[in-house]
Amino acid sequence: MQGRCLLTYIFLMSERAQQKAILFFDGVCTLCNGAVDFVIKRDTQKIFRYSPLQGDTAKKYVPDDYREQLGTLILSINDKLYFRSDAVLKIAENLNGLWPLMRVFWLLPRPLRDLVYRFVAHNRYRFFGQKDTCRIPSPEERALFLP
Repeated sequence: MQGRCLLTYIFLMSERAQQKAILFFDGVCTLCNGAVDFVIKRDTQKIFRYSPLQGDTAKKYVPDDYREQLGTLILSINDKLYFRSDAVLKIAENLNGLWPLMRVFWLLPRPLRDLVYRFVAHNRYRFFGQKDTCRIPSPEERALFLP
């Protein structure tokens, strides 16, 4: 039985590594940049790539009306888009450690999850501040970032 669990875990890890996942974020938001740092540290499989909503990659993958809503975290996995709390939960599912346990929050209705998300997003500049320019990745991170 233990061997079967290990094989299942290996399969899931290899399946996750094959995903094409892009996290779109507000490049001048301090909270959003902190979230990107958080994900980078916990994404040991290097599943995610990162792109500011103000960038060229976002223009290619994200509809205009969503790109203009800089308060919306957007995740693209294999060309399927997830928004707000759905994006946060999908990200957590794909991180290592105990973060996948956050899937319990899928049980909450989306309107309730998004209400909390929208409150934080609406107040993010006031609570966390704003940068003058988009995030500049470190040399080690450069390959993870898309224009």
